[in-house]
Amino acid sequence: MSDAYADLADVLRRLGELTGRPGRLPEALDVADLSRRTGVPVAVVAELLDGGRVPETMLAQRVRQRLDFIREHRRRPDGKRYSLGELAAIAGTSRQWLSEWRKSGMPSLAHIDRLRRFFGLSAGFFTADEPEALHEALRPVLQSLEAEADPLLRLRQNGLVRLAARAPQMNAHQLATLADLAEMIISAERVEDAGRT
Repeated sequence: MSDAYADLADVLRRLGELTGRPGRLPEALDVADLSRRTGVPVAVVAELLDGGRVPETMLAQRVRQRLDFIREHRRRPDGKRYSLGELAAIAGTSRQWLSEWRKSGMPSLAHIDRLRRFFGLSAGFFTADEPEALHEALRPVLQSLEAEADPLLRLRQNGLVRLAARAPQMNAHQLATLADLAEMIISAERVEDAGRT
């Protein structure tokens, strides 16, 4: 679990720098949305965003908590809560087994995977501990903020800078292809600019 906290701390540090709110991330991020995406209670998300630690939960307890979380926070198309029978049918089991899981047991991975897929949840939704779950939910937020802060980041990550640096070693055909691509991008930009005026 210490690695999960280290990974989370790194993401939190980088988010703090990008948002200008180091140590105050609960003010900068949507804590309720992070809770819905991870199945981690709002108070725990806020504590982790503040750099705190939370009590470790056993796997069976996490699965039960997240199953209850789904029942409370995921709604049917008509806005009503899913019944235990409906969740059991989605999981491919009986209502009695689902009730037993909620009390003391642990569902099979196949059953929780059916629930996860039905609700469009991340791969580790039921099994990831709290810092792992929050880390996974924050990674796309960090990537988005990094892209906003540095619009050329995607180009560098995709190797365009490396490609341009290799230009002196390219043959005539490769250079012509690269020049055509650059011209196509510039022409498209000119058309967009002309359409805005």
